[in-house]
Amino acid sequence: MNPTLVLAAHGSRDPRFGVTARRVRDAVAAALPEVEVVLSYLDLNEPFVGDVLERVGDADADPVVVPLLLSAGYHHKVDLPAIIAAHRPFAHQTEVVGTRSLAAALADRLHEAGLDDRDGVILAAVGSSDAAADLHVRRRAIELSTRLHRPVEVVFATRLGSDARVLAGAVRRLRAAGAGRIALSPYFLSAGLLVERVETALDSMVEGTLVAGPLGAHPDLVDGICCLYRTATRRAAVTTSGR
Repeated sequence: MNPTLVLAAHGSRDPRFGVTARRVRDAVAAALPEVEVVLSYLDLNEPFVGDVLERVGDADADPVVVPLLLSAGYHHKVDLPAIIAAHRPFAHQTEVVGTRSLAAALADRLHEAGLDDRDGVILAAVGSSDAAADLHVRRRAIELSTRLHRPVEVVFATRLGSDARVLAGAVRRLRAAGAGRIALSPYFLSAGLLVERVETALDSMVEGTLVAGPLGAHPDLVDGICCLYRTATRRAAVTTSGR
């Protein structure tokens, strides 16, 4: 029996997040037809991760929990392990899906929106109190810059600064590098208020900005989830056989 795959999404009051998360779940289920794929949430939406862990799988096949998160911050390091320990101690937690390079997916979303050679790119992410999580986002920006052959600036939606001065600094640097137009690349799973906060601030500074769509159920994200699941099941099989 294949272990159940539990997708652990953050959750949001914005209904668009739930719609997107369900699309991701459906795409993963289609890619892994022999596996039960269940969507759960850490906060704000139901079903909660702990409730799902208590009812899925069986004693011989503990579930694999794949965090549907783009950076490895508090939720990955503290919150989710505590939930697993309390509700299903032998479940297997993988790395966050954002450990996979999603630069190609980000580039695809930009090209779908109409990116051209004169555009400078701002990668917008949530921002974390965990410096390692923010560094993770900056690595994605470097990968995107390499793929697009142009500078990519990072801004964190939760830390734009007074009068969005951090965002303004990013725009100035892109202009100085020769950008004729500013393109916004959301490093987010779904559309939502944080993306719109950055977009609104950007619109107040420059005209004619290009805004790409969020990652959504991009094939690279779905493939990343599947790879994390397969790696975890192989490791679990080795551990079980060694008992």
